[in-house]
Amino acid sequence: MCGIVGYVGREHQAVNVLIDGLRRLEYRGYDSAGVATLEGSSIEVRRAKGKLINLEGVLRDRPLEGKIGLGHTRWATHGKPSERNAHPHRAGSVVIVHNGIIENYRELRAELEATGAEILSDTDTELIAHLVDAEIQSGKDLMTAVRESCSRLQGSYALGAMSDTDPAHLVAAKNGGSPIIVGRGEKQAFLGSDIPALLPYTREIITLWDGDFALLSEEGFEVVDAQGSSVEREFLTVQWDPVSAERGGYDHFMQKEIFEQPRAITDTIGTRVNEAEISIDLDSIEFSRDQADSLRSISLVACGTASYACHVGKYMIEQLAGISCEVDLASEFRYRSPILDSDSMLVAVSQSGETADTLAALREGRNQGARVLSICNVRESTIARESDDVLYTHAGPEIGVASTKAFVTQVVALYLLALKLAHVRGRLEGDALGERLHDLMRLPRLVEETLALDAEIAAIARRYFKAEDFLFLGRGIMYPIAMEGALKLKEISYIHAEGYAAGEMKHGPIALIDENMPVVVIANSGPLFDKLVSNLEQVRARDGRVIAIATEGDTSLDEKANEVVHIPDLGEFLTSILAVVPLQLLAYHVATLRGTDVDQPRNLAKSVTVE
Repeated sequence: MCGIVGYVGREHQAVNVLIDGLRRLEYRGYDSAGVATLEGSSIEVRRAKGKLINLEGVLRDRPLEGKIGLGHTRWATHGKPSERNAHPHRAGSVVIVHNGIIENYRELRAELEATGAEILSDTDTELIAHLVDAEIQSGKDLMTAVRESCSRLQGSYALGAMSDTDPAHLVAAKNGGSPIIVGRGEKQAFLGSDIPALLPYTREIITLWDGDFALLSEEGFEVVDAQGSSVEREFLTVQWDPVSAERGGYDHFMQKEIFEQPRAITDTIGTRVNEAEISIDLDSIEFSRDQADSLRSISLVACGTASYACHVGKYMIEQLAGISCEVDLASEFRYRSPILDSDSMLVAVSQSGETADTLAALREGRNQGARVLSICNVRESTIARESDDVLYTHAGPEIGVASTKAFVTQVVALYLLALKLAHVRGRLEGDALGERLHDLMRLPRLVEETLALDAEIAAIARRYFKAEDFLFLGRGIMYPIAMEGALKLKEISYIHAEGYAAGEMKHGPIALIDENMPVVVIANSGPLFDKLVSNLEQVRARDGRVIAIATEGDTSLDEKANEVVHIPDLGEFLTSILAVVPLQLLAYHVATLRGTDVDQPRNLAKSVTVE
């Protein structure tokens, strides 16, 4: 949620760096945007409701100069989207940008109003500016004022602060699930919510931990703890090519990221698979035979798209490794009083590694003594740091709010975990394991073949994009794929869509089916194919319009469905990844035909760092 960026240095005008960074962070929120710069001894603020382009218009009319500044793009929590609620927020000498939620907002507001403070917005962020300004007025320097003020805050925050009393420094602070990184360059320093914001300027970054504060100047930065004592944080050299965070000739980031999936899968497999030796190395994550055999259960926890990846992973782990798996929405996990112990493992799945609910679920599992393994895409993220083991996906930056390549790489990571556990437990060895690894190595090429169906799927989208309801049906491992397909469509096209287990169709959803209802049926060959065909025929009997995802070479559905898309067959487990590709493309083309904002769908943000 929300994106923040900051700059101090000699090399650039601050406003240019801020706008460039916000443009790369707009996927985190786009209800409003703003910047503040300090020139001489005067801070100037510019804000605008709506997307960043509106702020750019304001800046053309009222330009800003200065070599130090802060910027923000907002996803609203406290206060409706408006210019008055846009960041940066100012109180006296202080300007603040903030990502997160201050839970004791009401108490602090009442306290400040009782002292005569004039609060101009409905946000929790403005209160932080008032607290910091009061500390500065009492004689404290900016860093001390921020540290003292943060000791009053309850909740989650990543923030940047500046003051006209200290024209040489920015201060950054972090607590809870809201991420913040700082980077250094030649006579300049940067802060941001995410790596893409800083990529054009530096690859030398550190990630702040909970309770960290950073003092930034043109000489670099220093990190301290809540008591002001210096702490060391490891530098990370970012390997991403800056071009990978740009659209690269595609119309949308989502489209680009769909077509990057073969490369993302290849990178996630990486050197973890050795076909010649028939072995799997999960980045030195080890399970002894005793450890694997003693695992009583595995809890997979995630939100949104990642939760559907977990449902796919459940099929893989239970059927291959023979270990009982539960899948929980992270937002519900700790509230159902889960039972875990040292014979349990909790697997937390998150693209960003900062998802607030998933982090809370991870901590619940750790507190109960479970082994915690995380699957995420961002090194040194909070979830990664707080896990016993980390299995990184290597999807690269994913800018489109609707997740695509993150999903398929999460499924690949879960498949690798399932194979590893199955091998250690003696359930999958020799030629049987070798065949699985051989098929996995073929997966990127077959995803490329499936992507070649793009024009065919675009034509299908043109026939159905005016529908207002869709139903997606799947059985077995394809049930979560159906749910993911429905989610993609509703996220970016705003069409009502539901994913159902096909066997449940007769228990309710069949009442919705008529000649206006497109029904997407994932009907690839497999043990439940005949049952799926029966469901498909029940849809046709009620005049539903069937779009079938079928196995390459299977013509049995040609007379039973209105549209048939044929995909390669790679066995029950890996075909689930191939099946999601046409669903992603269908959602994308339907959304573009309806004229919606594909990369930044309304009300959504890429990384959900608040409950």
